[in-house]
Amino acid sequence: MRKFLLFFAIIIFINLPTYGYNGVITMNSISKIKPPSVAGTFYSSDKTALEKQINEFKKNNRNIYKTPTRAVIVPHAGLIYSGRLAYEGISQLDKNIKTIFIFAPAHRVPFEGLAVTSYDEWNTPLGNIRINKELTKELVTKFGAKINDEALAPEHSIEIELPIIQSVFEKIKIVPVLMGRVEPDKIKKIISHYYQNKEIGFVISSDLSHYLPDNTAKRVDNYTAQHIETCDCNNFTHELACGATGIIGLMNFANENNYSLIRIDMTNSSSTTFDKEKVVGYGTWFLYEGERNQFIKDNYSDFVLQVCREAIKNKNYEPSKLIYPQVFSEYGAVFVTLEKNGNLRGCIGSIIPQRTLIQDIITNSKNSAFADPRFNPVEKNEINEIKIAVSLLSIPKPIKFKDEADLLSQIRQNVDGIIIKDGNYQAVYLPSVWEQIPDKKMFLNSLKVKAGMRPDHFSKTFEAYRFETFYIKE
Repeated sequence: MRKFLLFFAIIIFINLPTYGYNGVITMNSISKIKPPSVAGTFYSSDKTALEKQINEFKKNNRNIYKTPTRAVIVPHAGLIYSGRLAYEGISQLDKNIKTIFIFAPAHRVPFEGLAVTSYDEWNTPLGNIRINKELTKELVTKFGAKINDEALAPEHSIEIELPIIQSVFEKIKIVPVLMGRVEPDKIKKIISHYYQNKEIGFVISSDLSHYLPDNTAKRVDNYTAQHIETCDCNNFTHELACGATGIIGLMNFANENNYSLIRIDMTNSSSTTFDKEKVVGYGTWFLYEGERNQFIKDNYSDFVLQVCREAIKNKNYEPSKLIYPQVFSEYGAVFVTLEKNGNLRGCIGSIIPQRTLIQDIITNSKNSAFADPRFNPVEKNEINEIKIAVSLLSIPKPIKFKDEADLLSQIRQNVDGIIIKDGNYQAVYLPSVWEQIPDKKMFLNSLKVKAGMRPDHFSKTFEAYRFETFYIKE
């Protein structure tokens, strides 16, 4: 009888409820753990080997940005191919984050909508990572997601991110969300809803082009990158990125909040396989809560001015000779202005982005010094006397108006740069011109004269565009 009572007491003790994270009562004996699906294929199943590989990513991390973020786009190929980029993206996430949503495309099981899991934890060779069950339930009740463990079981696009997340965050929960046939607006709404909580972050899992020749893939991926970096969702398809739904959702969220997506890096599988016949593209970006040009001004003003001066000193100065942050590989437009003794000595720039930002800075620095038709080329003995200013331009946007009075009412004094067009006539004023012409009417009339029009010219075909600039000055 005493043996029976002892045995019974042991059984009760084993099954006593325990208090888990957030005070939730769980039963030790019924914790539901998802086993890894792609350990041994997409990444090593050996803990020591996996830790060594991720430590190499950390050691060779080329991401130099110091701005924490709460949302990133990262690739999801095997760690040997895209793990470095995935690490650089995930390590950019704010370390105060407690839960990470992972939005990833379904490759193997077709379904409608969003799939979430019933599991409590997800196992990898590095241990178990907890799933935020409360937020998972909210996705079901508030956003129409479905529990679909069968769809998640063979999928790699979520699991491949987990060992990196585990290596970057000591304590973290995840909300794995597999995307089937679903509108990007659903992803945007989820991000918008949960972004209010500063302890929540977001990972958009996606590769870029698939199985194109290397040269073609680079052109396609550059096209894709331009869309991402300008948050332009037009013609953004799954042929450009398998996780297009999640990327568009994040782009729409960024557009609504005037945020930007900053490039961390881009590459493709040929960098590791050396096979250029069929490659897969990879890229990683982070969400910046502001405009890209503000980010550049705040973090890289000295670098921009240094590049300008070196380009003027050395006519053979080219981007290939530089190591620079990848934000300067994004397309951009700048004006470079040179002054000597307080007087203009050259000013040339671009209105529309036509090349990478680093190329535009170098090209317009040289052109301002040596190709402005209003001035003689800058001499070597003048260079140290010249002051440099750079205007980083936003993308021009059309102004819709019914007449000239309506146009004038919409122009923002001291803020807008203005481009006007009518037939073959065209001219532009930077916002800095407001310092010399503070009156709107005079500003517009002067711009017309610059374009070759009469000051009182106006017609039904008259066009106007606005843009903003961020100034960097010595």
